Amino acid sequence: MGKILETFEAMHARSKAYADRARHVFPSGVTHDARAFAPWPIYVERAAGGRKWDVDGNQYVDYIGGHGALLLGHNRPEVMEAIRAALERGTHFGSSHDLEVEWGEQVLKMVPCGERVRFTSSGTEATMMALRLARAFTGRERVVKLAEHFHGWHDLVVGRLRPDDPHPHSPGVPEGFYDSLTIVEPGDAGALGEALAGRDVAAMILEPTGAHWGTEPLAREYLQEARRLTAETGTLLVMDEVITGFRMAPGGCQERWGVTPDLSSHAKILAGGLPGGCVTGRAEVISMLEIRDEDAEWNSKRRVSHQGTYNANPAAAAAGLTALRLIETQGECERADATTAALVRGLNALFRELSVPGSAWCVSSMWHLNLGYEAPIPEDLKWDAREAPRGVLPALARPLRWALFNHGVDLMGNGGMVSSAHGPAEVDATVGAFRAAVGDLRAEGLLG
Repeated sequence: MGKILETFEAMHARSKAYADRARHVFPSGVTHDARAFAPWPIYVERAAGGRKWDVDGNQYVDYIGGHGALLLGHNRPEVMEAIRAALERGTHFGSSHDLEVEWGEQVLKMVPCGERVRFTSSGTEATMMALRLARAFTGRERVVKLAEHFHGWHDLVVGRLRPDDPHPHSPGVPEGFYDSLTIVEPGDAGALGEALAGRDVAAMILEPTGAHWGTEPLAREYLQEARRLTAETGTLLVMDEVITGFRMAPGGCQERWGVTPDLSSHAKILAGGLPGGCVTGRAEVISMLEIRDEDAEWNSKRRVSHQGTYNANPAAAAAGLTALRLIETQGECERADATTAALVRGLNALFRELSVPGSAWCVSSMWHLNLGYEAPIPEDLKWDAREAPRGVLPALARPLRWALFNHGVDLMGNGGMVSSAHGPAEVDATVGAFRAAVGDLRAEGLLG
């Protein structure tokens, strides 16, 4: 066992105790696939701003940010006060309430495509609803998605491409379920045009900045071409803004890049750090959910039904409304972007100084890392090389994460999400942690 792992284990004894208990409770001992980690995950006790503390007393600069939900950082005072006030009123009314109306109005005010909105409890539910609405509205069944783009874990989109099979596959999904799904390579406008040419596609769904929150970048020009092709063929464009929504700009990627979809799905930041999602977009499409008095045929045969015990939960509505108002007026997106830019420039300067084979780059406040190969360093912030980024080489992934844990940084995958609560102190701490981690990796012969 190398010193990096030995240090990690020594620093995280209480986390190990919880992990040992969790293995008897949960599959693989975790409640989310991304939290599975060897030899065991860390267990967090509290968080504030851009940092968190684990049960062993270790402090981290946090780049997971609630899986991207916390643009405002952990425990933003205004949001916490709104939640406390909402909880005093009640946790669940089983009835409509004032906060859901205000929350919905705020979404429509901020999201360019928003004409009507329907709340759900998660991003997975939001993308599932968007596709069902598209099929009902167009009378078509086929859906087009881009390879590796993630849209939750419901049956239609959960499958992955296998090298020997052009169709997605996931155990537990019935054979033939994917017959109405077409997957095309991202960035290939010609392939997209061919997939849409039959005019039998109800919806095209995509992550606007590229697969896995932009780890595999998608050009703005491709998004513009997708908008043109879908409009031309009567296909609804569904922009999955579960991560980019309210982060890239108050109105999300569709505002920042000037491409307006027919529908967009949202979650994470939408609910201010509590569970919540929504679909918003063209009124005539969202209106497929309407209940029409004295129109039995519509209600029973054409209308899309939708339930959900926790849709627009009062506490989530209070948190979301407060968060969105702050984002709209307080420059939160710009602050997070500026910190991310400083971090990426700092990391690339460090890599140059130490001759590290790797590079960093970002889109808005989402940053990514290459390590273990001679990855081109961007001219500034955006990935601008002709080759696709390869991320952190697999042999380095765990040792890097252990080393960064040891020095006080928690990544999200091969990079992270920056909040408006992160600042110069977090940037300096992160660059310092990478400097130490590079030394550790080199001492064990893991990095050139």
